[in-house]
Amino acid sequence: MISNKFKLVIFIITLILIFIVTFLFTTYLLNNSPNSSFNEKPSLEILYPKDDMSVLDLVMISGTASDAMNKIVDVEVKINDNPWENATGTYNWSFNWNTYNLSDGFYEIQARAWNGKVYSDVEKVTSYVDNPDEILSDEHKWALFIAADNFPEDNESKLGNGGLYLAENISSYLVENCGYPTSNVIILFDDGWIRSDNGYGSPIQTLQQRSHKYRITYGGAIKENVVSAINYIIEESNKFDDSEVFIWVFGHGYGTENRFAGGKILERSAVFLWDDILTDKDLGGLLSGLKSKKTSVIIDACYSGGFADKTIFNLPEISILSSGLVKSGRVIITGESKFRPGYTITSSGPVFSQIWFYGIKTGYADGFRPGALHTGRPPRTSLFKDGKVSVEEAYYYTCFMLKSQMSLKEFSRMEPEINDQYPNRGALRSMNGLILCSNK
Repeated sequence: MISNKFKLVIFIITLILIFIVTFLFTTYLLNNSPNSSFNEKPSLEILYPKDDMSVLDLVMISGTASDAMNKIVDVEVKINDNPWENATGTYNWSFNWNTYNLSDGFYEIQARAWNGKVYSDVEKVTSYVDNPDEILSDEHKWALFIAADNFPEDNESKLGNGGLYLAENISSYLVENCGYPTSNVIILFDDGWIRSDNGYGSPIQTLQQRSHKYRITYGGAIKENVVSAINYIIEESNKFDDSEVFIWVFGHGYGTENRFAGGKILERSAVFLWDDILTDKDLGGLLSGLKSKKTSVIIDACYSGGFADKTIFNLPEISILSSGLVKSGRVIITGESKFRPGYTITSSGPVFSQIWFYGIKTGYADGFRPGALHTGRPPRTSLFKDGKVSVEEAYYYTCFMLKSQMSLKEFSRMEPEINDQYPNRGALRSMNGLILCSNK
């Protein structure tokens, strides 16, 4: 005879089985119902570029996607009849489109979102690629700004949006005062998105969506964009004997602050991009084909002296660690030595570059000379002034200010470096300064 206790166990097991079967069957019905949110298509919108908008050079296609179950797996983008490619991000997504070598004309941009079960409807916009066909004879000048500042996860390591603002200020000066065409100015910042709270918050919009004073090219400071931009500048500038190139890089330098000499003894200098790292030798290799005889390169990062083939106090780097950047017609400047960290103000940018730029735009750096150990000294008479400020004079002005101004005392241990081979290689052949605004 079956006991009551055994009957109770059977009853409980039966209830559990009924519950499991009911749950599975209900889930199946919901998941396969034509009206179920499980099968609702995700939605997607392209925010940039707008339909019929003209674009040039690097284009950061961006938009948003959403889903009833909050489960966007990925977003895909295709241009004309090219294959679908994955975008970066999901709910806020972006896709880098390189148009440097494309023919002018209309191109169809398509995008779709995938929630793991169904695709969204395909969103389409048409853009007109309108790259400049030719550069006027007196405007053979190119400028590239690179800054990956807010990739660290911890807020203490973020550098803020100041690098972007300083890059825009310098680029505006080059356009307004030095004859740089807006179509020849490229700014690559972070991953191409600007973030709230001075870079510490969430992505707000892409750089290209912001309102701009000038129509310059914006993109993310990712390795692919850096390589594409440099290759484009080399290809275009090499067409002209009088070309001028200005390159400015700001970000986290590779080193360890609590180790002797930053741990950089017998190591290369390097600066972080958003998704990679760029060593001094990497940059030297990328610029190896550049023929411009008037090139300025500024690397403003911790432990960056190796980019200028310098260690500290303007002492040379050993030959086996040569960057390959130093050539005739080039001035290579670093905001810090190979063995010390640099400094930045998160809302306005790196300290060295701020002072350097101030010396140029105000004219205060006019006449400054090397001094002992290249620390910089002001002109003793007006004979050393010519009304124009070279990149070298601005460098020596900055070095002098860092060592002499009480207001800059907290930065006095900075040791910027310079390797000046303009106009020719050799100490006696590089006496003339490289002036960015020679047309002023």
